[in-house]
Amino acid sequence: MSSSNGRGLRVVVIGATGNVGTSVVSALGATPQVQTVVGLARRHTDWTSPKTTFVTADVATDDVRTLVRGADAVVHLAWLFQPTRNPAVTWDNNVLGTIRVCDAVAAEGVSTLVYASSVAAYSPGPTDRRVTENWPTHGWPGAAYPREKAYLERWLDAYDARNPGLRVVRMRPGFIFKRESATSQRRLFAGPFVPGILARPAFVPGVPLPDDLRVQILHTDDVAAAYVQAVLRPVHGAFNLATEPPVDRQFLSEVFGARPITVPASALRATVAAAWHARLIPATPGLVDTVLHLPLMDSARARTELDWIPARTPRETLTEFLDGLRAGSGLPTPPLAADTPRRRCRELATGVGRTP
Repeated sequence: MSSSNGRGLRVVVIGATGNVGTSVVSALGATPQVQTVVGLARRHTDWTSPKTTFVTADVATDDVRTLVRGADAVVHLAWLFQPTRNPAVTWDNNVLGTIRVCDAVAAEGVSTLVYASSVAAYSPGPTDRRVTENWPTHGWPGAAYPREKAYLERWLDAYDARNPGLRVVRMRPGFIFKRESATSQRRLFAGPFVPGILARPAFVPGVPLPDDLRVQILHTDDVAAAYVQAVLRPVHGAFNLATEPPVDRQFLSEVFGARPITVPASALRATVAAAWHARLIPATPGLVDTVLHLPLMDSARARTELDWIPARTPRETLTEFLDGLRAGSGLPTPPLAADTPRRRCRELATGVGRTP
């Protein structure tokens, strides 16, 4: 891809200060074909990156057209996981906010839109093979996250048909981690009562998980590399992003040097439900069913059309993430703020699972 007037590309990244956003912004800043990056986030950030100007804006309420005007490509990553106890708020931001971004991109004549979908958009899949990008994307109805991702897949089908001159790329990654995202992901899914020290092998004597729980994880920087190629190359449509081997009970047991323990899925679901109803964790019981029903993905299309080869193995990614969890790592952005006792107290004061 090149700009119409011969200059370097101007790329707008919406959701620029989170786990994926910080890596995408950094990768774009290191790309010679990119001249400028505009990073949009709901809250002010002290983090900086080459070629990047940050703008504070909310896609649910602000004038999105002026924010994307003049861009050669828009990368849309903005997504709220909380408040999990008030899904109407996440719907307004995630679904209606995404629709506002897409409408603005079309209205302003931006040539490329790269949208962050997810493995969670997929319907439950087979257990004997990986699914390709043509697998149905109806999600799992029991949690807000897959419902919202699946809804947007349907909406984008119609949007694609209405805008044949617009190149729309949908990225469907597995679980994404890096050292600097550890504290953020602990806040979003485990809550303030989980100490980082539990990530030490000595504190994990066993790994109790169901037989059929398997997920694909990858490093955030590897995901960012795929996003950059989606901006630069004349590709269109959906791309699975995943690495091998999948992470399961045996994999985690080897990482921790712990004993694998088989537990029924119903027991895991009941434990999470009890903790959720007691307001001990922000992750909803529906997320357990979502993970249990995720298919494993085939990333052959990304390897072929994006020349995408992940640099880190799942074990390297997980080890880095656990190191970050133990250290309370983060970045100077509101979503990725490092762990401190004061922030833990704020999590408690504002309500587990209620703070966006």
